[in-house]
Amino acid sequence: MDQPIWITFIVAFVIMNVLLISMAYATWFERKVLAAFQDRRGPTRTGWHGLGQPLADAVKLLGKEDLIPAGADKIVFRFAPVIVFVTAILSAAVIPFGGTIELFGREINLYITDLNVGALFILAVGSAGVYGIILGAWSSANRYSLLGGLRSAAQVVSYEIVLGLSLVGIFILTGSLSLKSIMERQAETISLGPIDLPNWFILSQPLAFILFIVAAVAETNRVPFDLPEAETELVAGFHTEYSGFRFSLYFLGEYINMIVVSLFASTLFLGGPNGPGSDTYWGLGLVWLFLKALIFMFFYVWLRATIPRFRFDQLMGVAWKVLLPLTLANILVTGFIRLIANGEVF
Repeated sequence: MDQPIWITFIVAFVIMNVLLISMAYATWFERKVLAAFQDRRGPTRTGWHGLGQPLADAVKLLGKEDLIPAGADKIVFRFAPVIVFVTAILSAAVIPFGGTIELFGREINLYITDLNVGALFILAVGSAGVYGIILGAWSSANRYSLLGGLRSAAQVVSYEIVLGLSLVGIFILTGSLSLKSIMERQAETISLGPIDLPNWFILSQPLAFILFIVAAVAETNRVPFDLPEAETELVAGFHTEYSGFRFSLYFLGEYINMIVVSLFASTLFLGGPNGPGSDTYWGLGLVWLFLKALIFMFFYVWLRATIPRFRFDQLMGVAWKVLLPLTLANILVTGFIRLIANGEVF
């Protein structure tokens, strides 16, 4: 549904600020969960249960000196972190947080825009974000940073293919690349004998779901795929020379990417805001979407707490030798089943 552009700007402003606040408390959530895994208490000194820790981190980062290496390409060095931050925010533009609601006598869409290629838009913008990592690494005039940037380039080429192809099965089943259409398709139910189940694609595309999650963790440079910033090998990798506010943009970008990927996965495989009562109360749909995304965020932290980092040859081998063949097999099987369902085989 079309709506006045000023309403779209308000919705975009609200979503952007919710993302930034969510990112701040994603760091608090990660510290608390890691502390629980390691039999610690986590942040406790900054407010009730350490809830003021994100604000303390922001004050600390803004107060640090902004250092630029003497041999750095200063223009590119300053601009590179902005690319990562902006592309991370931009990815949320096509995430549907629900359908349409009526507020103050006006119909309001709970999404910024509904592109007919919304899924590809997120993949494309996510791929563009890696330029910020590569340019920041190259412009730093630091060999550790450059190695981190090269690793990131190789990693995104490998896992972006798996990430995109893992979704082809969903596109075959829905006949659409629009996230809103994919969300609405999952609002339907399927009957297995006397049991009615939601038509979530995690049920019909379980292999695609596993492949997507593995590739998404690699795309966001999280453990065990955090080779571009491996502390034990590259000091801090691509952001070794960054400090203060510019480092915080990389920091913001990484956590916002995690949140967007969690929302993306929830929309693709878990029905997005669809859940018991979501048709009656639109606010309940937002709660369901938040809880589903929180499961994926917990999974990110769980991996960090339990799994060691891969070697780089293992990282590349998993993508090309294991994940890519499985992805292609899933596409073939899904396409064949769709042809049978359409009566075009037998």
